[in-house]
Amino acid sequence: MQHLVFLTQCFGWRFWSMALTLALLLTPLPAAATSEGKPLAGAALKSFISGRRIYLAVPLGGEIPLTYRANGVVDGTGEAAGLGKYMTPKDRGRWWVAGNRVCQKWQTWYDGRAFCFTVDQLPGGKIRWVRDDGKSGVARVR
Repeated sequence: MQHLVFLTQCFGWRFWSMALTLALLLTPLPAAATSEGKPLAGAALKSFISGRRIYLAVPLGGEIPLTYRANGVVDGTGEAAGLGKYMTPKDRGRWWVAGNRVCQKWQTWYDGRAFCFTVDQLPGGKIRWVRDDGKSGVARVR
């Protein structure tokens, strides 16, 4: 804890908040080794994602919840990843479905670049996602 206070005093909390957020978001967990999955596309994908909260597991433990609102807004926060005690990295963006992919564009995360994902529905309230740059993982859905 003393190191965190010292580093925050030296570099500022905003710098460390952004650095930690990027480290968590840019380091995906490996996808589960399962062949069971139902690919989602088009209206089925939009219906499945809309109004849901997707919990992305992060390498340091915990999850980052992303809330996909029916109006096309997506909200994300790092509070649930255990960062709430020290900082609260949050962002808001837009989401949409393009063919067999769900796309999102954040205001500040990923420097505001848009990314798209294919999504397979897995048993047990989970999905497997593969981002257009090849990164992949498994997330919990609520």
